[in-house]
Amino acid sequence: QVRPVESGGGLVQAGDSLTLSCALSDNTFGIPTATLKAVGWLRQAPRKGREFVAAIGTTDSNTLYTDSVNGRFTISRDSAKNTVTLQMKNLKPDDTAVYYCATRFGDPSRSKDEYGNWGQGTQVTVSS
Repeated sequence: QVRPVESGGGLVQAGDSLTLSCALSDNTFGIPTATLKAVGWLRQAPRKGREFVAAIGTTDSNTLYTDSVNGRFTISRDSAKNTVTLQMKNLKPDDTAVYYCATRFGDPSRSKDEYGNWGQGTQVTVSS
């Protein structure tokens, strides 16, 4: 299956905003992946393991966030474009990481191990 493609990372200062985008592929039957699977954003900071950040299910109201980003990050889906976006506001140096998107069948999950088909990631660096 085709891997998601993340984009939008960069170098910003603390307090700035950034928007990441995850481009998904259609499945075999031409149905947008964004309408079939839950999509998660996960990240890996230097010298740390991957951690869950946010996820969205097949309905827009079905979202999950890790506590450290709740109220600052917003995940959303554009089914027509088959993309999932992560809007990040009031960024902090602790948000510095490579951000990945990945998918799973079923409801969104906070467990990184329940996601498959990971993208290559996009680097986000927040300076203090």
